[in-house]
Amino acid sequence: MKRFSYFTVFAFAITMLTSCQLIGDIFKAGVWSGVILVVVVIAIIVWIIAKVAGGGKR
Repeated sequence: MKRFSYFTVFAFAITMLTSCQLIGDIFKAGVWSGVILVVVVIAIIVWIIAKVAGGGKR
């Protein structure tokens, strides 16, 4: 489990390092494209967290 935590922190740091450039490129493509992409990414992150946390167990 500790290895997974280190990987998560590393992946988060890598994505945050390039986030300003990514956001700039998204909004150059158009505001609505950016809004849709942000909503999709947030939905995927919430889904992954729910799966990891065991939200799908009955």
